[in-house]
Amino acid sequence: MKLPLMLGAALLVAACANPAVIERAKADRAGFVSVEEGARKAVGAVPVWNQSAADIEATERRVHALVHGKTISADTAVQVALINNRALQASFAELGLSSTDLWEVAMGPVPTLGVSVSGLAGDVTRTLEATVAGALLDLATTKPRTQLAEVRFRQAELAALAQTIDLAVETRRAWIESVGAFEAAALIGQTHGTAEAASELAVQLGRTGAMNKADQAREHAFTAELAAERAAARLEAQLAKEKLLRLMGLWGSATTVYVPDALPALPRGPRAAGNIEQQALANRVDLAAGKLELQAIALDYRLTGKTRMVSDAALVAGVELERANGETEATPALALDFEIPLYDTGPLVSKRGRMAYLQAANTLAQQAIDARSDARMAYKAVTGRHNIARHWRDQVLPLRRQIDEEALLSYNGMLTSTFELIADAQEGLDSRLSAAEAKRDYWLAETEATAAIWGGSVTLSKGGEE
Repeated sequence: MKLPLMLGAALLVAACANPAVIERAKADRAGFVSVEEGARKAVGAVPVWNQSAADIEATERRVHALVHGKTISADTAVQVALINNRALQASFAELGLSSTDLWEVAMGPVPTLGVSVSGLAGDVTRTLEATVAGALLDLATTKPRTQLAEVRFRQAELAALAQTIDLAVETRRAWIESVGAFEAAALIGQTHGTAEAASELAVQLGRTGAMNKADQAREHAFTAELAAERAAARLEAQLAKEKLLRLMGLWGSATTVYVPDALPALPRGPRAAGNIEQQALANRVDLAAGKLELQAIALDYRLTGKTRMVSDAALVAGVELERANGETEATPALALDFEIPLYDTGPLVSKRGRMAYLQAANTLAQQAIDARSDARMAYKAVTGRHNIARHWRDQVLPLRRQIDEEALLSYNGMLTSTFELIADAQEGLDSRLSAAEAKRDYWLAETEATAAIWGGSVTLSKGGEE
């Protein structure tokens, strides 16, 4: 039956497979190690890829232990987001799909076996036809196609890492904004408590005739305005916290989480290094992905160039067995079928390849320019915001405290009016809120520096507002 010929054809097809690439691509979490390592370097947290109900249950237990009923830090918020955010888990599934594509390409063309039995009336004829069919085009280009699939897989790794970094940056930003909003609400609350006491005192003084109605009205108006500002600040803080909880993937009873009432104190100096531009060029994930895109286009262009004259080809190999009148006749079967395009696409494909490469190259060059600019802006923002926040802390607030103390002494000594005391209290609150805002803007600038170095979303703007 010429079985060796059939097996030989099948082995020829199977020989195209790349065992090393297959072993690497078929792993359940193929490529995820690079995502873990990159995230650890970039944001100091390690993501988790949940692929089963047991994984999800373990993550839920871990998240509950980290945050339930606790006041969380920015690092804890980021860690929870990287293991519990479902959108990020979906991006990891994209990485899994890419590894499956690589696995299929590395396996090479899959042979097929066709068997048919037929008979004719009056003449017992049996024909056993076994063919192993594989695409000649696939056989000829398995290696370069595998190389291209590997490049695409590395791009998928970088895409998963980029989304991980972006989520970490966004979560840290949300934590800072949430804590900053609660700090502002607390400052307004402190002043409001003092104003309520003063307002009550004004009522009592009014009853004795020691304070006229105009001064009483000023006292009450200030208290009422502070109440409105406090309500608005609380609402802003609650909305900011809700955004944080969403990024962390928390819902239902899991949202019993607290954030600090104030942001950390300023460090002695800004954390961003002077070589931030160099760090950005070395570490930006989008730049690494752009380099891989150039490599992919080059590989794809060479692959197309080899096969541009043949759009489809298939190799059919096997043996035909015919039995007639008790005799069996074996005929080896080997045929090459191919289709010639109606026109030579060589020049068209060559130009398309050149243009695609130039497009990707110029896009990458602009990305590098943007990365340098982002890094310079981030460094200027960090150093500038630190100087501004330090000025509020070391220069403005001490003077404001001195003014408040002197104003209170003058008021107690009946040297100044209630209206002047109210004005001083309002200015003191404005200064404290400005100092808190400056501190918040510094921590946001630190977060933007991380994005500028590693490639997360950069939202540098005035006052930390997007």
